[in-house]
Amino acid sequence: MTETRFFDHVPSLTVTASGEVWRMNSAAKKLIGSSLTSLSGLFFDVNIHWGAINYVKTQFGTEQYFVMRQPLSSGRFQILLLTPDSDVAHSNGGQADIEALPVPMIKLVASGRIVCANQIACDLLGIRADEAPLLSELMEGLGRSIADWLDDALLGRGLKHPEFLRLTRHASEIYVQVALNRSSEPGDPSLIAVLSDATELKTLEAQFVQSQKMQAIGQLAGGVAHDFNNLLTAISGHCDLLLLRHCPEDQNYSDLMQINQNANRAAALVAQLLAFSRKQTLRLEHLDIREMLSDFTHLLNRLVGEKVELCLNYDPALRRVRADKRQLEQVLMNLVVNARDSMPQGGQIVISTAETNITAPVSRDRVVVEPGQYVSVTVSDQGCGIAADKVQKIFEPFYTTKRTGEGTGLGLSTVYGIVKQSGGYIFVDSEVAKGTKFTLLLPASAANLPPVPMPVARPPKPTREVRENVILLVEDEATVRTFAARALQLRGFKVIEACSGEEALSTLSDQSLKIDVFVTDVVMPGLDGPSWVKEALADRPNVGVVFVSGYAEDNFQTHQARIPNSVFLPKPFSLEQLTATVSDQMH
Repeated sequence: MTETRFFDHVPSLTVTASGEVWRMNSAAKKLIGSSLTSLSGLFFDVNIHWGAINYVKTQFGTEQYFVMRQPLSSGRFQILLLTPDSDVAHSNGGQADIEALPVPMIKLVASGRIVCANQIACDLLGIRADEAPLLSELMEGLGRSIADWLDDALLGRGLKHPEFLRLTRHASEIYVQVALNRSSEPGDPSLIAVLSDATELKTLEAQFVQSQKMQAIGQLAGGVAHDFNNLLTAISGHCDLLLLRHCPEDQNYSDLMQINQNANRAAALVAQLLAFSRKQTLRLEHLDIREMLSDFTHLLNRLVGEKVELCLNYDPALRRVRADKRQLEQVLMNLVVNARDSMPQGGQIVISTAETNITAPVSRDRVVVEPGQYVSVTVSDQGCGIAADKVQKIFEPFYTTKRTGEGTGLGLSTVYGIVKQSGGYIFVDSEVAKGTKFTLLLPASAANLPPVPMPVARPPKPTREVRENVILLVEDEATVRTFAARALQLRGFKVIEACSGEEALSTLSDQSLKIDVFVTDVVMPGLDGPSWVKEALADRPNVGVVFVSGYAEDNFQTHQARIPNSVFLPKPFSLEQLTATVSDQMH
């Protein structure tokens, strides 16, 4: 709510929540003087009666004024001083009594019925001047009945605490802040209500709460994903061990494959949660979007079906982007599938690429796009579109515009997470019954990439007996440790197990023990993976290191950068992935 300025002849003061005078208009300065600094110096009585006549200290002596208080933004208030002979001070319930006031104002009788309201209030509430509705018919949202709230106000309780309520006669969400004051006129008890439009304030508050909720869900997703990845590693790992003992002709082979495939599906679901929370591991590379789309088109065409036509528009001079190819393909797949589902009768999906040069910061949808070179990718359809009140929610996890059972609500939240983690932006434009367009802005990489060096022939590694290779396996999760140890032993490695970093260092105190590779979890009770490995490498600098974790690599990549000859293997991993990674770390 902004300060009212169009009735300059009415003395007006803007004060802070602590009562300090922040601003006065010219009429107030003439009446009070410009030296007033505190509201306490204005009134003769320390108990101020809002919406009633008070004794005010003026340059001409103590005089009576009808005092109104209007809440403003940033915790400030506007104080209006009206002469006691004005219509408000001697209100008899007529519409003209409060019409001249520069703020929305209504008068209520004890039953909660509005007996008069000025035109500003009528416009705000969406009522006619000749109506006399109950306040409860126009507003809601106190958490208790409005009648009880008004009864308390008539008894003098809660007058210092304005309430936020939602108007019910409007299609869109409009909130008002209502400050109640008891009327001092004789006769039946009544209330004067000063209204202010609080929609912007409540919107900002809702956005802040939503931001906190999304952050909490992201942290929860990261923690759940870590524990779930440990379980999936054990399930899929032991399934791999069983598959080694069964051939495709065996009766149990198909059942084991079903277990393995569903474990992989569960791992993909966890990856979506991590993508939303921006905690998955990205393998960044310099990508040519045109080449990626050319290779990916055959899969997209199968996805859209026969009723939908897929069209690609390329910018002939398109710069590369630095992104994870697999994750970017998932982004496009999700957007194309959503576009297809919005056109059950068929239509056209257009994927366009272009270079975008942003020279000045651009503010849109509560984010600011920084200046720079970008590659834009748009996915547009001719489908049913998205309603305006739902557009701001579509990137929330588990929110879907589809019917129950037709979607998880994770697709667009995954898209959002991948794009933001890649350093880009995503925007949506939609109109009901006309279609939707998603726009990705991805930072362009360097214009001229260094030439790819020709592979240099390296001398072959000296052959070694497999039995000489010794692995120190450190994992606090017993089921994961059991699978990993058996998998490595089946490939001929000798495995020494430890359940903590402290136990690993105790094992390494035997200087005669020869270790080829450390395989360690990152997050463990006590000493974490990077901490004990750095201490161990002081005496064994040539040992290879494989870090495994259910968390994202970027959670500890700063520590990993300080550890030479180390690689990262995300959970869940298969038997083949584990043994191949360990073999590559052999010197």
